[in-house]
Amino acid sequence: MLTPAEPRNASPDYPHRKEHNLITKMTGRLAALHDDCLTLAVGAFEYQVLIPEFTRRQLQLEVNREISLFTIEYLEGNPMQGRLTPRIIGFLTEAERDFFNLFCSVDGVGVKKALRAMVRPVKEVATAIEEQDAKALSGLPGVGPATAERIVAKLRRKVPKFALMVARAEVEAEVAGDIVSETFEVLRGLGHSEADARRLLDAALEQKKKYKDVQALIEAIYQSQQE
Repeated sequence: MLTPAEPRNASPDYPHRKEHNLITKMTGRLAALHDDCLTLAVGAFEYQVLIPEFTRRQLQLEVNREISLFTIEYLEGNPMQGRLTPRIIGFLTEAERDFFNLFCSVDGVGVKKALRAMVRPVKEVATAIEEQDAKALSGLPGVGPATAERIVAKLRRKVPKFALMVARAEVEAEVAGDIVSETFEVLRGLGHSEADARRLLDAALEQKKKYKDVQALIEAIYQSQQE
């Protein structure tokens, strides 16, 4: 929500500042996982929560399980036209949420562009910014060379702590989440589109089998394609 303290040209879809968030964390059952959002069942209510791709990959094995999300609220639409829709964005760690807020502070990067761009883990994006790797950043969906340069210029001194914080969180992460994420990247490297890679992964994971490593999951995916 825009406040008098914010500049008049502030984007209408810029996330609320942390102190303005009414909901900062949600815990419930992951009822459904979609391409760019999830459905979280909390008591008698179900909430649609937007998520970036890197978060989606970590949740592919968690459907029908209880999860907790650190959240951001924002209003989508044009306030001049009186059409504003409340939205919630969710992340698995507080560090990821804070990094997303920082990422959105760059000129030309709003919520929608940031959600589309965050296909890589925060640790990798933060490292690219710290190392001033504009080429790597411009490879993110929706981020061109000019935007990448602005990201580096504004954030390179602010991101080292995020790489460290996320790295510590990853140590505690389940191996299964890493396997899913790495398999997604392998499928993309083999020429599959993002949508096709998601479809293949979802089909394999619906079998509710355990995969000890990436190779086992890849073999299961291609075996199911031959049946």
